[in-house]
Amino acid sequence: MSTTQSASPDSGRRIVAAGIDTHYHDVGSGRPLLMIHGSGPGVSAWANWRFNIPVLAQNARVIAPDMVGFGYTERPAQIRYDMPTWVRHAVGVLDALELEQVDLLGNSFGGALALRLAIEHPGRVRKLMLMGACALEFPLTAGLDATWGYTPSIENMRGLLDIFAWDRALVSDDLARLRYEASIQPGFQESYSSMFPAPRQRWIEAMASPESAVRQVPHDTLIIHGRDDKVIPLQVSINLSQWISRSQLHVFGRCGHWTQIEHLAAFNRLVGDFLAAS
Repeated sequence: MSTTQSASPDSGRRIVAAGIDTHYHDVGSGRPLLMIHGSGPGVSAWANWRFNIPVLAQNARVIAPDMVGFGYTERPAQIRYDMPTWVRHAVGVLDALELEQVDLLGNSFGGALALRLAIEHPGRVRKLMLMGACALEFPLTAGLDATWGYTPSIENMRGLLDIFAWDRALVSDDLARLRYEASIQPGFQESYSSMFPAPRQRWIEAMASPESAVRQVPHDTLIIHGRDDKVIPLQVSINLSQWISRSQLHVFGRCGHWTQIEHLAAFNRLVGDFLAAS
């Protein structure tokens, strides 16, 4: 299947996955690559991966859904936002698109989800990639506390973007305004504020996979982290690399939580080379 790159966050396709009306981007052709976004306020698959999708889609069929509770996917009344729900939704996307097995890339929250999916449904994953993954237990950081505790204002969004990026030159008033406006789309803040209420250490623990299960992960795994990440500690990825036997760890210096943006060309090349290797 081949399509053109979506021009805006809400201009992708729609499909019913696990009973949820799901918005997703489907670009390129070849071996399928499922990309799962993070959990920042106003996030969507397009906002998270917009600079990576066109490049990776040159050699793969890239599928990037808005996970339930985020972006332009349906927010069903009374839904429980937790890891079992998100795993069920991700598997539902694969089933709806009739994909038996995919390469899997997850960012932050999406890394926790990707790891859990690989643990619970190992046959559905060929290669696994975890970027700044919130996948193991760690003490709540001030950066993650601020991210999950966000209340909408341009000033608060600017503060968050300063936390995410090591290079402050990437954080402009225009970007802060755009991300703020995304965060106040109808339904966005309502679902977001209900996901990770204080005290927030419990949500890290709920998303974390146990060491015993991580050590059983059989997949070739690429682990990526920014050395200067203020949201998810680098030690999480170091531990993942020590526990997953068939793993490699790449740490980007002068890089915060936005590896896929701050080191765009190197990130795309690293992921592309990992997927291409036999």
